[in-house]
Amino acid sequence: MRDRVEHGRKRKIIAHAFSPGAVHAFEGHMSENLRRWIQQLDRIALNPTPGRGHARMDMMPWCTYLAFDVIGDLAFGASFGMVAKGRDECESQPHPDGPITITTGAETLNRRGEVSSTLGLLPALRPFAKYLPDPFFSKGLQSVSNLQGIAEVAVSRRLELAKNNDSVSKSRRDILQMLVEAKDASGQPMQRQELLSEALTELIAGSDTVSNTACAIFYWILDAERKAPGTIVPHLRAELDAAIPVGADIARFEHVKNLPFLRRCIDEAMRLHSTSAIGLPRIVTASQGITYGDRVYSAGTVLSVPSYTIHHDAQVWGDDVEKFKPDRWLKENLTPRQALCFNPFSYGPRACVGQNVARMELSLIISTAFHRYDFELYQQALESHEGFSKKPDECWLGISRR
Repeated sequence: MRDRVEHGRKRKIIAHAFSPGAVHAFEGHMSENLRRWIQQLDRIALNPTPGRGHARMDMMPWCTYLAFDVIGDLAFGASFGMVAKGRDECESQPHPDGPITITTGAETLNRRGEVSSTLGLLPALRPFAKYLPDPFFSKGLQSVSNLQGIAEVAVSRRLELAKNNDSVSKSRRDILQMLVEAKDASGQPMQRQELLSEALTELIAGSDTVSNTACAIFYWILDAERKAPGTIVPHLRAELDAAIPVGADIARFEHVKNLPFLRRCIDEAMRLHSTSAIGLPRIVTASQGITYGDRVYSAGTVLSVPSYTIHHDAQVWGDDVEKFKPDRWLKENLTPRQALCFNPFSYGPRACVGQNVARMELSLIISTAFHRYDFELYQQALESHEGFSKKPDECWLGISRR
């Protein structure tokens, strides 16, 4: 929403749904999906590769299934069921009166993001995009429709339950319920189309970003442990073992939210793998412009700071900028410039309003996994696809129960 007044109205409504108190109420929904996730990982771990002691798996799709199910639970009131099915699969209704079909969720989101980014940067192509022969455009535009259809099915079901005075629906404390209850400045509730649009935004913002980041955290922790055995995983595991009660199947946020080494590992992985790696555009609004170095940028100029670039700047982070080094986040090691240059969620009134949810979800995923399983990294590098977000292609590792 580019209009400042309208943005302020929307953000006030949305910010309430992402306040620390509201986020606390989301943990139950995350926990239900996390338990289904470890059931699947337990099943995979039961079939180790002969002679290795670990079962071989690609962690990337399982991070995707979990992230989609969690945001589905929070934004639409019900999980997509990807973890239980072990497949990237959602119901969609691209046309209001059309049939409900089965489509991919993550793949649809990725294609939609790439074609939308392209047409956003090259708006002159928009009127002609559907006529272009390249399948990038035809499949991408179909994904735009399919993603809208995914939101349509999910929101319609939830609103129908509310219409029928369903007590379970009304008792849920999730993002969608808060949006349903929200009022604008004149005391009016959101109209259905706006509600649908906001729920879709939560899906886009809270699925691929979390799955990409979670996968990258697995990789960078295990890669650092492989390069310097005994320096990362034992330290992390000792901290988790001391905080999580014996016999607990998953982590609780109250147990892990203040663990310093866990936080440092997550921050360092987000520095190395910036899932929003491209620059987020900002317009210079000051009438006198702004100055950076010896350059003056006049009002109306569009600027951006690509997170990947600034997170990999050796002048900011030092000669070991490419090394996974959690202790660079120790208070005595972190410089004011480094703290300022760390921007995985952006800054200011346009910063990610859902970062409290993201941090909670990442903490629960990583702490549960490393407390419950042993891992062995099989691949030598984390190759990623650079689109709207920076998505790991795959992350092959070995897994076994501790």
